[in-house]
Amino acid sequence: MLISLQILLSGLISGVILFQTAIIAPSVFKVLSSENAAPFLRAIFPKLFIFVAVLSLVGLVLSLISSNALGLIVFFVSLLSMLICYYIVPNTNRARDEGNDKAFKKLHSTSVVLTVIVLLSNLLWVFIK
Repeated sequence: MLISLQILLSGLISGVILFQTAIIAPSVFKVLSSENAAPFLRAIFPKLFIFVAVLSLVGLVLSLISSNALGLIVFFVSLLSMLICYYIVPNTNRARDEGNDKAFKKLHSTSVVLTVIVLLSNLLWVFIK
């Protein structure tokens, strides 16, 4: 029963990330001007990071209860990655606002790589078991 909940949580995490990055963000840039898209994305991405972090925390607790070592690793990595993404958002935004392209690219790339790690680990861990 607990493994089914963990799989469901991984599915939710993967679905939310895919929906946000593959549908919402590109649609925003097609529909809104750059001036309007930026504030919207600045508001929505921190919420994504916190939502996935909360789901990861629940998965982490379930993995501890069920002694699921692989789930424990995946949900811990997911939680830590999403918290890092959340906490670098202000610096990413500041770098963009100040025209510091080098810092922006580094911080944004960090966020993207961590999000991809979370997505792939949550998509794939259930097949390794």
